Amino acid sequence: MLFSRFKNHLPTPEEALKGRPEREFTVPDRHTVLGNPLLGPYPEGLETADFGLGCFWGAERKFWQAEGVWTTLVGYQGGHTPNPTYEEVCSGHTGHTEAVRVVYDPEVVPYTDLLKLFWESHDPTQGFRQGNDTGTQYRSAVYTHSPAQQAAAEASRDAYRAVLQKSGYGDITTEILPADGRPFYPAEGYHQQYLDRNINGYCGIGGTGVACPIGIAEAPASDR
Repeated sequence: MLFSRFKNHLPTPEEALKGRPEREFTVPDRHTVLGNPLLGPYPEGLETADFGLGCFWGAERKFWQAEGVWTTLVGYQGGHTPNPTYEEVCSGHTGHTEAVRVVYDPEVVPYTDLLKLFWESHDPTQGFRQGNDTGTQYRSAVYTHSPAQQAAAEASRDAYRAVLQKSGYGDITTEILPADGRPFYPAEGYHQQYLDRNINGYCGIGGTGVACPIGIAEAPASDR
């Protein structure tokens, strides 16, 4: 099952595992680094961003280190199976990618800064893989929570595509889609802030070394 054809082919809703109506595991209450709750509701004025950029252990650490980020948690998004487990996602039979949910203060860190961190922290041209990690669960993705986020993400993709191609990279394969209709399912407790609890743990995150242009997609005032 772990080495099925769905490692490099997204399943249709009919092909995906059926899943379950509720999570079969608990999620810790608080972030081990930031000390804030992992699950909402979140304080008024904070906003949410969802990113997939390869193995979520290293990806989450990138974001919790950013100023203005209130909490982060890892999970599964963009697939068909409700409340999947890690083993199911890794099988490729759910259609999810490993994702990081970032809850942030837009007065401190605008969404465009998070996009810059996203693009520069991985190689968005690799399709269903990231470095040595291969499978649909490692694909690059941005799931947006407003039209402003959608517009900013698309503009940043277009600008970064240009500089990547000048550096010899192929086209960006990142999917940029609304989070609405694509639920974020929190991952098991042992995945949350994994690299805080396992300092020498595996981190497969690595960027291209190509800088994402600053100011590529200024967010509207309503999104700041």
